[in-house]
Amino acid sequence: MDALVFNVTTAALMVLMFKGGLALLGEGTLRGRRIPWAAMALTSLALAGVVLQLCWSGAMDALDADPARPGWWRVLTSVFMQNGGLLGGAWNIAALAVVAALADWFWGAPIALGLFLAGILLPEHIDTLFGAGGHHSTDPRNFAGSSGATYFLGATLAAALLLRVLRELPTARTGLDKAQRTEALFAAGVPVLGLVMWFAQANGHGLVSVYGFVLGAAACLLARPAAFRTRAAAQETAQSA
Repeated sequence: MDALVFNVTTAALMVLMFKGGLALLGEGTLRGRRIPWAAMALTSLALAGVVLQLCWSGAMDALDADPARPGWWRVLTSVFMQNGGLLGGAWNIAALAVVAALADWFWGAPIALGLFLAGILLPEHIDTLFGAGGHHSTDPRNFAGSSGATYFLGATLAAALLLRVLRELPTARTGLDKAQRTEALFAAGVPVLGLVMWFAQANGHGLVSVYGFVLGAAACLLARPAAFRTRAAAQETAQSA
């Protein structure tokens, strides 16, 4: 039962990110957007990792992030290994493909890749800072898997969406409309649910989502005005692409 609740809440957090990303970009604008090359590259690496695991029985031992094994490369290569079985691996790769595409379209490829890299490296450094490494790590990968960096990246979109809604608030004389309130709930729900998951389940997906939300908010402030595009500006960009 605990495993079922864990999986359901983890999936629910991803759904919040997905809905938030669609709201941020404008669901009706996706068809006319450019090919998300950064997302395709990350997804291809994840698929290549699965193929490597199928063809080489020693791939996980050589490339995972087990701290008991030496190798500076492990923190990077472990992201593209999958250890959740057929369904877990399929979920991770599908989530990566969708979230990376949304992030690529919103942030642009360089920033999206940089945020994904932060999602790989940041949990490890925070673990080291607080002495929570090894088997007590907050990194949800359990030494392998793309889910940690994916949830981190998805949370940056939630932060951008919430900041956009807050930015529009002063111009809303009658308050936020229904769509804006829904967007705010999607966005704010990511760090709230993430913290609940961490404290109630020790679910690392929740905590890395909080990290991503904080870094995404900072990235919005540094990347403005591009990261604060209004829905109308985003639609115009997509139509002219």
